[in-house]
Amino acid sequence: MGQLQDQVVLLTGASRGIGPLLAETLGRQWATLALPARSATGLEATAKRLQELGVEHSTLPADLALTSQRRQLVRAAYSRYGRVDVLINNAGLETEGAYTDLPWAHIAENVEVNLLAPMELTHLVLPDMLARRTGQVINIASIAAKSGAPYAATYSGAKAALAEWTRALRRELRGTGVRFSTIFPGYVRDIGMFAKFGMKPPLLVGSCVPAQVARAVVDAATRGRPEALVNSMPLRYAFVLGDLSPSLGDWLLRVSGLVAFQRRKVGK
Repeated sequence: MGQLQDQVVLLTGASRGIGPLLAETLGRQWATLALPARSATGLEATAKRLQELGVEHSTLPADLALTSQRRQLVRAAYSRYGRVDVLINNAGLETEGAYTDLPWAHIAENVEVNLLAPMELTHLVLPDMLARRTGQVINIASIAAKSGAPYAATYSGAKAALAEWTRALRRELRGTGVRFSTIFPGYVRDIGMFAKFGMKPPLLVGSCVPAQVARAVVDAATRGRPEALVNSMPLRYAFVLGDLSPSLGDWLLRVSGLVAFQRRKVGK
């Protein structure tokens, strides 16, 4: 049996992008999956694949931009399973474009889904995890959280806040039995937000494939790894240099081709 046998995993964003692969990978570890998503059609496709694999699961359509549906989702998960052992906040919105060109409603929705939804879902499941002295929250951020990608300012800001909030909770609740992990994928090829553009990222920036992200999530869930940077290029040193010298960090982003690449993505 897999290492997540008898664990109830609430995985958001299971209908598209890397979500279906995450669900399948977790299912192969014999996790019991509660799967909310806004797209009922996409959720049905994920559920069909899990049924073929014999994975115990339930589908819970929900729009995570709405706080009422977030609360309803958690109530439904507890009603069905009695607990949530692992919460994986994977659902996300990219909302790329020049910041001043974006309607405020799109910016607000981005922050709701990328930041406030994970915060509220965690707030709802955390008391029970603390009472049982066991549980885990895994948040899917992005390397944009560490580099501040131009023309993805709202996305970068929300993901950076998500990562630092996770780090703070990990320090605050050390010793309680509840673990907190953050996954930082680079540009994910083949499926998901980035793949839709059909562009190759700059060589110096690198990328990753969905299976690498899925492995990092399972590793976090089974071993409690606090952070994982998933990318083909070793960018951690560049992030450290950027923190030490913001002007150097800005220069590195320019010479790597990232700024020009992001501009091309949004047609600027």
